[in-house]
Amino acid sequence: MAGRISIDLYMTLDGVAQAPGGPEEDLEGGFAFGGWQAPLLDETIGAQVDEAISSMDALLLGRKTYDIFAAYWPHQLDGENSGIARKFDAVPKYVASRGAPDLDRWRDSHLLDGDLAAALAGLRQRHREIHVIGSIEFCRTLVAEGMFDSLNLWVNPVVVGPGKRLFPPDGPPAELTLLGAPITSGKGAVLLRYGWAGPTPGTGLVGA
Repeated sequence: MAGRISIDLYMTLDGVAQAPGGPEEDLEGGFAFGGWQAPLLDETIGAQVDEAISSMDALLLGRKTYDIFAAYWPHQLDGENSGIARKFDAVPKYVASRGAPDLDRWRDSHLLDGDLAAALAGLRQRHREIHVIGSIEFCRTLVAEGMFDSLNLWVNPVVVGPGKRLFPPDGPPAELTLLGAPITSGKGAVLLRYGWAGPTPGTGLVGA
C-alpha cells in the first residue's frame, strides 16, 4: 500500500502560519509576532505533536523551512527537545526546491527534484508516513493540486494580522472534507484534519 502524505501546520485564527515557533524563526516581511504559538502550548497539543512525529518515517520540507530546521534541530540532540530532534535526525529529509540547497548541514537530506507528482509517488513507494511541517509556500502547491492525504491544521485563538498564509486571498480554490472529529486543547486551539475533495467548491442557494 502506498504511503501517506500528511501536512502539519499551526495557524492563527486569521490564517497566518508564519513563525509559530520563535521570534527569530522567520522575519520575512517584517513579521513581528514570531513565537505566537508558545503561550498556547499545552499537554493536548504536545501529545498530538508527539504522536505525529513518532509515526513519521520521512520528513518533506520546502527550501525555507529546511534552512530553518537545519540550522536548529541538528544542534538539539541533547537539548530540551531531544526526542523530536533525534527523530528528525533519524529519518530521511527530502527538500522540494528548484535551487541547490546546502544539504550537507543535516544528515540523510535529499533534493526532491524533477516532476513533483512523480517524485511524491516515489516517496509513497519508499515510506509509510511522510510529514510536511511548515513549508507554507510548498504546502500551497500540495493543497492546490490535492497532493496530500491529510491536512492537519492547529487553529489557535490569536489574531496577528499580516503574515504568510496557506490560503492567500487570490486562491486557488479548493474543496476539503473533514476527517474525523476535531480535537480541542485546554487553551482553545482546535486540531482540524482535512482531506482533498476537489479543486472547485460546490455552490448553491442557501435555504433553497
